[in-house]
Amino acid sequence: MQLDMHYYGTYAMARAAGMQPDACFIVATASQFVDDNAEDKDIEFRDGASIAVRATAHHATDLKNIDRKDQRRIWVPFHFIPGNEGGSFTERLICRKDSGIAREMVDHNLGQHRKSYALELLGITAHVYADTFSHYGFSGVSSRHNKVVNDSIELHGLTPEIERYVRDKERRFREKYGDEGGLIPNIKSWFAEELSGALGHGAVLTYPDRPYLRWSFEHEYPNVRREERDNPATFLEACEALHRTFRRFLGLRPEFRQDEGQEFSTIRGTVEDVLRRQAPKEDRIEAWKEAARDGGLFVGGEEIPDYDGDAWKASIDALDGTEDSSAVVDLPAFRFQQAASMHRSYVLKELLPSHGLVVA
Repeated sequence: MQLDMHYYGTYAMARAAGMQPDACFIVATASQFVDDNAEDKDIEFRDGASIAVRATAHHATDLKNIDRKDQRRIWVPFHFIPGNEGGSFTERLICRKDSGIAREMVDHNLGQHRKSYALELLGITAHVYADTFSHYGFSGVSSRHNKVVNDSIELHGLTPEIERYVRDKERRFREKYGDEGGLIPNIKSWFAEELSGALGHGAVLTYPDRPYLRWSFEHEYPNVRREERDNPATFLEACEALHRTFRRFLGLRPEFRQDEGQEFSTIRGTVEDVLRRQAPKEDRIEAWKEAARDGGLFVGGEEIPDYDGDAWKASIDALDGTEDSSAVVDLPAFRFQQAASMHRSYVLKELLPSHGLVVA
């Protein structure tokens, strides 16, 4: 999923569940920040303290993606949580929509609702859970299961204008990174494989992340088979699942409740209309904002504040070399790092091993 869903859609579902706007902003920012927190660095203070900032994503074209350790400590816990279905180890690592493991992760993280970083953790949880509704069928580690038959992607029901837009995006990507989708054009090697079709959903580009898209493609392994995808339907499922999760959280932390919110059944039609809008990302963001302003999501209508992940990055960076390390404790960006560390450790060291999956 992209910014329109991980921030604006997440904010909308949290607010529709009845959450206070300030809390919605933290939750939604944390959700999108999972994709934007792509740097490993250490922040040092003159009083001797330090903060280890650890990435929760690497950009799709980042060379670090070939590092199997990074795949397992970033892509697996934050973007492709394993579904634990199938026979082989690599097959069990494939992400599955709304899997039992994903729901177990949600339950555990909601159980941390008294932590100082509860809202930031809720945002991370929302990101990971939502991604199961778009990333299903692909794995967060380099695997033959991620490979797709060349030129097998078909798009269905698009307006001519949007089909040209999507195909142009695909063409420019392939021109830039080569026919294999790798970072080094036209080099057909294991290196290019690691950077493209063998990791995540790189072989199908951003098609799983576009909410309006109905499309199909052919898996290459273990046998050639065509799969039909209806993104609007699965994204609608994701929105309902997030709304339900935020309702549960407010039952545990009622002090974050603004009002009774809306039942999902009441807003379903509006959410579906937003998801089905065939448009570039910026216009899809505006669709969420329009629905919020017009009262289709919140009683009376409200503005969704714009995403500002750069402010979170800057709040941490500005402390590098300063004297007082205690100043960092109340920053949402620091609480995000706390929450991400807890989530990563839980998924890799407890949750997955409890299902016989020792990943990292």
